[in-house]
Amino acid sequence: MRLTKKKLKLLNRSALALLALASAPIGLAHAQTAPANAPAATDNIEKVIVTARRREETLQDVPVSVTAFTADQLSKQGIPDITTLALALPNTTLKASRATNSTLTAFIRGVGQQDPLAGFEAGVGIYLDDIYLARPQAAITDIYDVERIEVLRGPQGTLYGRNTIGGAVKYVTRKLAPKTDIRLKATLGNYQQREAVLSASTPLSDAARIGASVARFKRDGFGNNPTTGNPNYDKDVTAARLSAEFTPNDKLFIRLSGDTTKDDSHPRNGHRLTVGRTSGAPILSNVFDSRGELTLALGHEQEVKAHGISALIEYQISSDLTFKSVTASRRDKSFAPIDFDSLPVVDFEVPAMYKNKQFSQEFQLTYTGDLLQGVAGVYYIDANAFNIFDTVLAGAFPSSTFTKGDIDTKAWAVFADANYKVNDALSLSLGGRYTVDKREASILRQIYFGTRGTPGMGNPAAVLFRTDTDFTHGELEREDKKFTPKIGLAYKASEDQNVYTTLARGFKGGGFDPRMNVVGTKISLAQAKAGYNPEVIDTFELGLKSQYNGGRIMTNMALFASQYKDVQIPGSVAVDTNGDGRDDSFAGVTTNAGKARIRGFELEASARLTDSFSLSGMYSHINAKYTRFIVAGVDVSGSRVFQNTPKNSANLRATYDIALPVMGTAGKLSVIGAVSYKDDTSQFEFASVLDQPAYTLWDLSVLWTRADGKVRAGVHGKNLGDKEYRTGGYLFPTLGNEGVVTAFYGNPRTVSATLEYRF
Repeated sequence: MRLTKKKLKLLNRSALALLALASAPIGLAHAQTAPANAPAATDNIEKVIVTARRREETLQDVPVSVTAFTADQLSKQGIPDITTLALALPNTTLKASRATNSTLTAFIRGVGQQDPLAGFEAGVGIYLDDIYLARPQAAITDIYDVERIEVLRGPQGTLYGRNTIGGAVKYVTRKLAPKTDIRLKATLGNYQQREAVLSASTPLSDAARIGASVARFKRDGFGNNPTTGNPNYDKDVTAARLSAEFTPNDKLFIRLSGDTTKDDSHPRNGHRLTVGRTSGAPILSNVFDSRGELTLALGHEQEVKAHGISALIEYQISSDLTFKSVTASRRDKSFAPIDFDSLPVVDFEVPAMYKNKQFSQEFQLTYTGDLLQGVAGVYYIDANAFNIFDTVLAGAFPSSTFTKGDIDTKAWAVFADANYKVNDALSLSLGGRYTVDKREASILRQIYFGTRGTPGMGNPAAVLFRTDTDFTHGELEREDKKFTPKIGLAYKASEDQNVYTTLARGFKGGGFDPRMNVVGTKISLAQAKAGYNPEVIDTFELGLKSQYNGGRIMTNMALFASQYKDVQIPGSVAVDTNGDGRDDSFAGVTTNAGKARIRGFELEASARLTDSFSLSGMYSHINAKYTRFIVAGVDVSGSRVFQNTPKNSANLRATYDIALPVMGTAGKLSVIGAVSYKDDTSQFEFASVLDQPAYTLWDLSVLWTRADGKVRAGVHGKNLGDKEYRTGGYLFPTLGNEGVVTAFYGNPRTVSATLEYRF
């Protein structure tokens, strides 16, 4: 279902209507004045508390572009994971990486990272509480046991442990209750969806509490694979979290926690968009069906395991000075059999294994005086990203290419951010960060005869043809240092109007592409050893946060402009390894794309029109353009585009609440309808057949909540129009006998019923 001009006009008018509500508060206030005895909770939009600046503030008071979703909002809308949140977030793309179930690709305001291989840092940081997740594997986890999710847009570094150039997504888990608390959530849906989450916590004494959550998420595939008999796009995830909290005295708080996730879903294979070049294999009618025959990597079926432990210590030194220590260790391991050609033949296959580990330590001091508030800290991370994979290719020169990338990252930083109240209305904020990123890598790339695989991936009889790349630790090293400042002004024009402006610099260190092919792509040893350069962004933002009619209407608006330098563009190119004039392998080529200019506007608005009916919405616009992009000495910026960055996005959500007792029990019925729009989206830095035209999604939830909040039952429909939309793909039309043009798609229409019970 394409977005017609009429529908686009409707969405634009809806966004403008929300803005008009904000600009005409007097008349609306008269029309919607609530009775004097009405409780505040029904008069105003719920105030959301966030910790975007490492201290608790209301969403409307914090002079930062941040969107927050409370646990109650997530429950009401039936949000399964963070990728769904992107529909309501300005200038944000969150999706499963191509050929994966739980690896995250994230872009905010045109900044992100599409490639999940070792050596590439994320452009958008993912945090579990205060812990930065260094790798995107297993970052798409089903939402459970959270208090809220915060999404910050723009460079982060003066407040957060790890510098992230594009923004941050932060899971904030729920602290343990002072009394025994048991919660159960069960879900049934189409495609045989069966899910259950059990959470329980209890105090052991006045000073100690313990809690745990166990979750099981299972669903059949949206499609099938007739070659293997397995479902395609299925889900089979088990997750658990355990935590203990201690308060030895009123000044000290200690939290120990651990979590684990295991994803046993089948391989996610792509849908071919072209007929087989040699076999003439037709295009399948269902975009979720695939014929890929690869099921094993290193003898393992598809599997993702991730786990971590952490310790948080908070000590209140005085009434306005707090010390915090965050220590964490995380590991994950993935076996990923990727069938590029998606056909029942060995034509272009990549069995892969990824293994990551990290240790991080952060110390913070937070000061909250009457005139001065701020945070200062030091941060250290020691991370290793390791991957091995074969590239198995048929054709005139059948071959198997073994690639090993082993990347060590050691980074430390000192940071500070302070806010000074010049007077009751005006405040000045200054921040800065000094970061040192050190990377060391070993990379091996070898070509073997035949399509039976290499010794590194389980075939010891393979015969070596050529070694293209061979660097050991000590040969590939680089250290990047950068000071990144931030300055801001906030002016409280009235109790309900906050204007702010910030100028911030973001930085992401350079690195080494683990797929580099020194021989095949003819790069010099000097180029290979230098790696790719850091990227830097300078972002200016002007924002206005407002509320009207006693809090019944809220609007957040922001204008931003960024200058983006040395943009890191990782990609893969087909190469001719034996000089016969035919492409028979591919290699990684990472480009620093010179310069880019980004301009944008964001509007988020909420209006409680009556005590029963409310509207909320989002509209964002971004104009991201490369102004310098050098390839082989030629500036090709005129033919390059920003990937995963739709120019226009919009979301409009309406909620109607009505008192509805059930079997004599007081409660409330809520009907929540939403429509979301995404403009044309490019999958790569150039136009291709895989690009997704503009599309619209429709959602609807109907739920009943008992008056005491302990029981909730609902039905949730997502993508009710059953829109087919591409989220990624592979484009190697010259490789193999069949050629590769495959696509991956977002979820089809899903309907689920949920029951939540709090004992």
